[in-house]
Amino acid sequence: MMDRRSFLGVTAGTLAAASVPNVLHANLPGEIGLRLSVTWGLMHDVPVGEALAMLTRHGYDAYEMFDWRNPQTLETFVTERKKYPQLTCATLVANKSVEARGCGLVNPREREGFLRELTASIDAAKKVESTRLVVLTGNELGGLPRSEQMANVVSVLREAAPILERSGITAVLEILNTYVDHAGYFLYYVRDAAEMIDRVGSPNVKILFDIYHVQIMEGSLIENIRMNIDRIGHFHIGDVPGRHEPGTGEINYRNVFKAIYDLGDRFQGYAALEYNPTIPTEDNLRMMRKMANFG
Repeated sequence: MMDRRSFLGVTAGTLAAASVPNVLHANLPGEIGLRLSVTWGLMHDVPVGEALAMLTRHGYDAYEMFDWRNPQTLETFVTERKKYPQLTCATLVANKSVEARGCGLVNPREREGFLRELTASIDAAKKVESTRLVVLTGNELGGLPRSEQMANVVSVLREAAPILERSGITAVLEILNTYVDHAGYFLYYVRDAAEMIDRVGSPNVKILFDIYHVQIMEGSLIENIRMNIDRIGHFHIGDVPGRHEPGTGEINYRNVFKAIYDLGDRFQGYAALEYNPTIPTEDNLRMMRKMANFG
């Protein structure tokens, strides 16, 4: 019997021309692997059109997290993206900043603020045909039991779920570390994110599994991914320590990518580069595309 790697080697050309499962990338000849996105900060000050051309040239699948609240920036993406139809806008950020002041999920007094931000971000997402929104819980509330704060998060997400479902948008809740970067942030463990997803019970509310943050907080990356892949809607990539490109730190990204790849159609999203590269942008893009290729 032919094993999976042999089968893919034989059929790579056929797959590139036919329908490919959503987990797979096949933009460049002979390449089959994870679908990669790039957070816009990684492109530095490269003009939008030039940056989109660069991503296309290196076989990328998507880009994300530009400042849609700036009307001129949003309009530039609306215009320029039409020249590169093979690229997708993978995500926009729904609420403002990590602390999400005035629009967080933890404080019930901020519920209306969050729902206003959600509605505005859905409108922006439709303009660039994005189907995912990054959602940040905001910080913990001092003096309130964590169980009550969790209940507040679940409640507002249940209210948001029908809005998301009608819009064809998926919210991805981001896990952040509190040891190094974001002291006070509410959602810092995978198990808590999984509990939120299960309690909300909507296919349009999933986890943003930020590999950098999860490694700092608890490790066990591959096991956490395998256990929660049906709850995960998006990945962010960065090495530990320092949040630079894979290969600069302790995470074996080739093995992590292979674990995601081996889960096949159970993951329908993108893995997005979100770090401060120590090498030139094009070298970095080339290296990451090769690392995520299993063709």
